[in-house]
Amino acid sequence: MIPLRDTIRSSRFPVVNWLIILANAAAFYYELRIDPSALNGFIHSWGLVPVQFWAEPQTTWLTLFSSMFLHGGWLHILSNMWILFIFGDNVEDRMGGGGYLVFYLLSGVAAGLLQAFLLPDSPVPMIGASGAIAGVLGAYLVLYPRARVLSLVPIVFIFTLIEIPAPVFLLFWFASQLFSGVLSLSGATGSGIAWWAHIGGFVFGLLSVFLFARRSKVGYY
Repeated sequence: MIPLRDTIRSSRFPVVNWLIILANAAAFYYELRIDPSALNGFIHSWGLVPVQFWAEPQTTWLTLFSSMFLHGGWLHILSNMWILFIFGDNVEDRMGGGGYLVFYLLSGVAAGLLQAFLLPDSPVPMIGASGAIAGVLGAYLVLYPRARVLSLVPIVFIFTLIEIPAPVFLLFWFASQLFSGVLSLSGATGSGIAWWAHIGGFVFGLLSVFLFARRSKVGYY
């Protein structure tokens, strides 16, 4: 399923959501300008490397934040920013700009910590906004259960446009992450994707959303 848009219109321009997208774009542009021979070292320095994080948390704690603004390629950043563009504006609408920024960053931190906790000996740098965005998806599920997501859905060999209820879309996504995460712990998958970061961010969003969201006047609960 490829989401194209949701059916909820935000009541104001999502300034912070756009600033987050631009910050990710700026960081990716910087990555593109780094000499390819030095890029691996840059990623290891600013990505979240679990084995290094637990060995020296006092010197590597900043990577909990820097890692969520780095990406591993065009598909990685474009897919992440597209999801954030679709769902982030509505969550910001309910939280306000400042609250949304704090929520987004804490979602990313929770995502990174869970991944590092479950795979503490991993030397592989974790990068990407997926964990923080998963928190946004968890919050969206709670705040807008009546929303629908217009998606491209493959049926046999043809893509069809279908409006899918947001809970169905998001819970299907979460179930796929959980399934892959369990497989990753058993060593059955070596995709390099930080599945548990997605799970951690999503659960954090579900549990903490009402600490940040303002009460709705339009009844989307």
